[in-house]
Amino acid sequence: MTTTRSRSALVTGAGRGLGKDIAALLAARGYQVMVTDLDADTAAAAAAEIGGIATWAAVDVRDHQQVEKARDALVAASGGIDVWVNNAGVLLTGPAWEQNEDERRLLVDVNTLGTINGTVAAIEAMRGRGVGSASPGGHIINIVSLAGISAVPGEAVYAASKHAVMGFSTSTAIDLRLAGVEDIAISCICPDGIWTPMLHDKLTDPQAALSFSGSLLQPGDVVRAVGTVLDSPRLVTAVPAWRGALARLGATFPRLAGAGLPLMAAQGRRTQRRLLATQESARR
Repeated sequence: MTTTRSRSALVTGAGRGLGKDIAALLAARGYQVMVTDLDADTAAAAAAEIGGIATWAAVDVRDHQQVEKARDALVAASGGIDVWVNNAGVLLTGPAWEQNEDERRLLVDVNTLGTINGTVAAIEAMRGRGVGSASPGGHIINIVSLAGISAVPGEAVYAASKHAVMGFSTSTAIDLRLAGVEDIAISCICPDGIWTPMLHDKLTDPQAALSFSGSLLQPGDVVRAVGTVLDSPRLVTAVPAWRGALARLGATFPRLAGAGLPLMAAQGRRTQRRLLATQESARR
């Protein structure tokens, strides 16, 4: 008799904000979800809030052994991994020469190495190499940024870490096809600035002005994009699409893009001031 295993998913950086919302989407779609976060209490609280059969694990995505341990625990519980979402990330702003070595290393290690660690661990499980894995194939979704497509002054090292994720993800997708692996998809979601705790912490940071230069996305906008690629995998999805087109144009013609950056930065600073004023008004 054949036993039907439950579909399962793992989301990194899912203790709060966008990651938690993505985990909730997956749970609502019937996946057995593992919520991972650097902080154990945050991960446990998020899993409890999501409910159902959501589990949790404290994971530092910079440590491949920790990533593998969480993966193997989920595989052992569910028989495989169907969806892996690399969402964990950090944002530090300022010119590269004003950031110390630890700050630069943190950006690259979490944003880039963390995504690489998660992707490699997921591929191993989805190819049937994880502990107890019995069902090959799956979908890896990497939450990147428009900063992975074009230049972002004031966020040079952050942009570098996201450019690296794009290069890694698209190259790995090609490597899978060249290896004859047709049942593992990789999708990159590249959102504009999202009104999440990570960006909220940058409200008073003038170096982050460009992140506020458009209409800030709500987490739900990105969650819907994740739902769309779950239904129909796509290698790169910009959110919103028009900002993605502008980012690609800027990458192709950097001098042209640079001419418009002062106006965008000024718009971003106005948005920061408006949001701060709104917060102050709410406190009164």
